[in-house]
Amino acid sequence: MVRMAHWAVIIPADTWATERLFHHDTLTVAGSPRAQPGQGDEVLLLAGGDQPVVVALGSVAKESGDQVVIAYRRRAFDEPVPATGLSLDAAVTEVDEERFRQVAARLGGDRDQRTWLVSVDLPIEATTPAEAVRQFWSYVRELGPAELPAFVSPTNDELAMQAFVLGEEANLDPEEDDED
Repeated sequence: MVRMAHWAVIIPADTWATERLFHHDTLTVAGSPRAQPGQGDEVLLLAGGDQPVVVALGSVAKESGDQVVIAYRRRAFDEPVPATGLSLDAAVTEVDEERFRQVAARLGGDRDQRTWLVSVDLPIEATTPAEAVRQFWSYVRELGPAELPAFVSPTNDELAMQAFVLGEEANLDPEEDDED
C-alpha cells in the first residue's frame, strides 16, 4: 500500500498575485530538500504573510526534486479560510491527516457555475476597425490588469456590473471619491 501524505504549501507572494489574476489548472512551486511531497499527495495551498489563509485544495500532479506541480481541486480565492491549527515551519510542511481534513472541510464547496459577461472597454481612435482591434490588444498587453478595469456582471443582470482591477473589486465612481 502506498502511503499518501498531506501537506500545507505557502504560495510565494509574487506567484499568488498572478494566481489571483489568471486561471491556471496547476501551480508550480519550489520543492524542499527536507520535505518532499509525492505524486498524488493532497495539498492545502496558503497565501498571506503573518496570518496565512487557505486559498485552495490540490493534489501533487508531478514532483521532481526542486519543483512540485500541484493540480487545483478546489479554489477559495475569493473566500479564503484562516489557517487555524496549522503550524507551518517552512514553505512546504507535512500536515497530519486529521488536521488536514479539518482545515479542508472549512473550504467552501464547489459552487454551481454561472455565466458571466466580462468586458474591457476602451475608446480607441483608428482609421479602420481592424486597426482599432490591433490597438486594443496592444493596450491590453501593455497596460494589463493593473491599469485596465475589467467589468463583470451575471448574464441577464447587467445592472449588477462590478469593476475589478488587479483581481479586486474597484470603485470607479469619481463622485464617490470626492465625498471622502
